[in-house]
Amino acid sequence: MASKDPRIDAYIAKSADFAKPILKHLRKVVHAGCPQVEETIKWSMPHFDYKGMMCGMAAFKEHCAFGFWKADLILARAKQTEKSGMGSFGCIKSLKGLPSEKTLIGYVKKAAALNEAGIKAPGRTEPKKRAPIPVPDYFAAALKKNAKARETFESFSPSHRREYLEWIIEAKREETRTERLAKTIKWLSEGKPRNWKYMPAKK
Repeated sequence: MASKDPRIDAYIAKSADFAKPILKHLRKVVHAGCPQVEETIKWSMPHFDYKGMMCGMAAFKEHCAFGFWKADLILARAKQTEKSGMGSFGCIKSLKGLPSEKTLIGYVKKAAALNEAGIKAPGRTEPKKRAPIPVPDYFAAALKKNAKARETFESFSPSHRREYLEWIIEAKREETRTERLAKTIKWLSEGKPRNWKYMPAKK
């Protein structure tokens, strides 16, 4: 069995009590279906790769999510839950909200086989690197006045920095932009990413 990423251990440990058994079960299922799987963290969430992106899971305050990168080729369209939560199975609040272990392992094996064969998801391409967004002067000035916020922003990954920059720049009104800038500096000074509210709840 492939080695496990300690960052995922930490992610599960920080998750809400209801989420822990769900995440542990999903992790076990993925390894059972693809022993060569590689664990990693992408977009602040646990992901499982095998010859490319395969599947990922996440825990939120009241539900979990689990999805396959090539879900359209793996799951019957009628069984996919649409618009009820991220992932391929909607909002998962308990183990009862998942298919049987045998069924899930079958999905994982199919996902691994698709990657093995180099088959791409229909209508979907691998994410491309985007050019970084220039930091506006007013944002740079605000960061200069708050050392902790500046330190956090500079330590963030390009995707985390982009989330804040897009949120501020997309504000259409000056009042909205000022409000978002203030929140950004506050959250950065607390070491928080833009979407911190959707990260696993701490005990």
